Amino acid sequence: MKPAIDIEKVLPVWKVENDCLLSVAGDITLAWEAQLPEIFSLSAPQYEDFHQAWIKAIRLLPPHTVFHKQDWFMAEKMQARFADDLPFLARASERFFNERPFLNHRCYVLLTFRNTDRKPASSLFSNLLRRNLAPLTTVNALRLQSLLDTAGQFQRLLQDSGFVTLQRLDNNALAGLQDKTGLVEQYLQLLGPQAIPVIKDISFEQGLQIGADHCRLFTLADVADLPPLCGSRINYDKYSTDKTKFSTGFAAPLGQLLSCNHIYNQYIFVPDGPKTLKLMEAKRRRLQSLSAYSRENAIARDATQDFLNEAISQQRMPVKAHFNVLVWTDQEAGLKEMHNAVGSAMAQLDARAKEETVAAPQIWWAGLPGNEGDFPMNDTFDTFTEQACCFLNLETAYRSSDSPFGIRLGDRLTGVPVHVDISDEPMRKGITTNRNKIVIGGSGSGKSMFMNHLLHSYVQQGTHCIVVDVGHSYEGLCQLVNGYYFTYSEESPIRFNPFYIPAGDMLDTEKKESIKTLLVALWKQSDEAFRRAEYVAISNALQSYYRHLDRNGHIFPCFDSFYEFLQEHFISELATDGVKDRDFDLNNFLYVLRPYYKGGEFDYLLNATENLDVMHQPFIVFELDNVKDHPILFPVITLIIMEMFVSKMRKLKGVRKVICIEEAWKAIARSGMAEFMKYLYKTVRKYFGEAITVTQEIDDLITSPIIKEAIINNADCKILLDMRKFTNKFADIQAVLGMSDKGKEQVLSINKANDPTKKYREVYIDLGNQLMKVYRYEPSTEEYYAYSTEQTEKLKVQEYARRYGDIRRGLAALAADLRSQTI
Repeated sequence: MKPAIDIEKVLPVWKVENDCLLSVAGDITLAWEAQLPEIFSLSAPQYEDFHQAWIKAIRLLPPHTVFHKQDWFMAEKMQARFADDLPFLARASERFFNERPFLNHRCYVLLTFRNTDRKPASSLFSNLLRRNLAPLTTVNALRLQSLLDTAGQFQRLLQDSGFVTLQRLDNNALAGLQDKTGLVEQYLQLLGPQAIPVIKDISFEQGLQIGADHCRLFTLADVADLPPLCGSRINYDKYSTDKTKFSTGFAAPLGQLLSCNHIYNQYIFVPDGPKTLKLMEAKRRRLQSLSAYSRENAIARDATQDFLNEAISQQRMPVKAHFNVLVWTDQEAGLKEMHNAVGSAMAQLDARAKEETVAAPQIWWAGLPGNEGDFPMNDTFDTFTEQACCFLNLETAYRSSDSPFGIRLGDRLTGVPVHVDISDEPMRKGITTNRNKIVIGGSGSGKSMFMNHLLHSYVQQGTHCIVVDVGHSYEGLCQLVNGYYFTYSEESPIRFNPFYIPAGDMLDTEKKESIKTLLVALWKQSDEAFRRAEYVAISNALQSYYRHLDRNGHIFPCFDSFYEFLQEHFISELATDGVKDRDFDLNNFLYVLRPYYKGGEFDYLLNATENLDVMHQPFIVFELDNVKDHPILFPVITLIIMEMFVSKMRKLKGVRKVICIEEAWKAIARSGMAEFMKYLYKTVRKYFGEAITVTQEIDDLITSPIIKEAIINNADCKILLDMRKFTNKFADIQAVLGMSDKGKEQVLSINKANDPTKKYREVYIDLGNQLMKVYRYEPSTEEYYAYSTEQTEKLKVQEYARRYGDIRRGLAALAADLRSQTI
């Protein structure tokens, strides 16, 4: 066994100063942490634009610069956070995702400005074997400032592309602190930025080994191993269809799609251009002289000739490049599986993986931040910037929003939860102009499950929600959040009480106008004239009625007592004031409204004695399945609901309000409320509110003028679930929604490659036709049964709730029983 060497004696980084890494050979390295676009979020044209941004940025760099992009992908497990005040279902979700594996991605961009006096390194001659290859060059202030200016232009150009943000690493981030690892230490010890600093032995005796981690290095350094074609993007076949080609970055198989611990190193060396072309010309002449002796020499001559012609005719920038993947595992038996994974990933690029053995220590050593200038140049290949940039990793994992408001969805690859704000943050950033939403999905697509999750998340964050439904989809959720559930049956018909005023409130103009609108709707047909005198009389009647209630505290406010007040008291007031029947026919008014008074056909409708404080109840469901075709009840109920939401909308200051209209929107539109829906969608934004329409009938989407004019034009957030059933109609859907080709590709990729071992659905979210992304929604067992609309599952939940006395305890017991059955 060879004697151990103290790494400090061979460490090529001399010092960290002015947020730069200074090497013992006189090289200066600047480093940034980069935030890349999220995977599966870019279209084919966007990949090309991003690719061009890298090309332009690298062309800014002076000769003898090394561009090094280092992407870290470390396998981690989600750690659940169980706060004391965590709601029941949120706690269940945390438990469900606890220890879910995922890849944590970090991306660093490093620019090394090499000391021009030093000799190039090779795989047989590097500072790993010999220290101080070149004398330490004195760095003068002018040279350093010039380099910093170039680096600033490089950063600005990339950030102006809109695809990437760069954060310069300071001295502490580079060198680390007593209790925090720096970039140099992270690379040497294969540690994350949050890891506790430890010291690991590094051995090259049986391959590269760092502590307990067995490492393997695979390179793309030989032209024979490279793909014949490269580009900014490739097709991701798992999500493509016969009508769409789903795009991902060309190097994505070596990045986020390679599911093991690995570092993807990308090097582009910027040489002295004229000198490089001169050397290539000399090589061409040499090959020309030898071409008669070997066909290989003739082919190499022609290739060199083509390279020179392209460089000069198209003003290409010749560079040298190298790409490698470092994988590691603490289980030596897992190395074979990793070898197969990397080989498969390379094959997806039409490249061939070469496992480095002899040169592995020098290549790994040159990957140390600050030591890029010592990269062995015989392990690089000649190319142009355009081709070299194709091999850059362009994507990262899904990120959580920093917004305090939002919903919990999942990363598409692993399902790990991410926090997503589809209401406030897009408006703050100018992506959308309103919070309204339209949700589209066929039967069985998971639409109801997703909507339950969305509304529950909103209620937990202080939102007031009114839901108009026609399928009993929210019964479990309403019970869970202790909401009001209004539904109609012969045994228990739907009941309201628009005359009730909660304690502490008063009869304001808003309340009086809503009651007057209701009374007029009950009295007059839509085509009947309504005179000013009648409006004044009803207004006076209401004013007198509430004064009467103040004087007689034992009288309960409802339609019955209002009707009796008109019969017994208000008729004398009209006589005293000399009001004639032609101005206000009270008898006709009482006769027409008689069915709503006790003993009448609809006496239950306006005389409720429970669930009265609708203004301060955050979750209310109106289930209208049994009355949606009723010619009298449905228009009245609809009017009450709409006036109730408008009242909430105007009175609840600083509180988010949501009205969610499921398939009932069709019946509402038929009942003469189409104009109200248009008004609602245009106005709700001003009152910190949002309107959500949910539909599953695609023909309605295509043909309904209400959907087109009122809803789609005023809903900047479009949410689509599985649309594979409607692939042949999707061109019409795309046109109606104003969806881009990028959106079409993403929608048609939904649920195409789901993990069969997990139960989830995918959902597409489009914000202002600018941000488009597909997420998972994977409910925990408790969430699934709380939100399920399957009758057998709902009955099972109700049985457990009765058995355990509470829906939460029932859901917990049901989930526990189901888990025990699968063990």
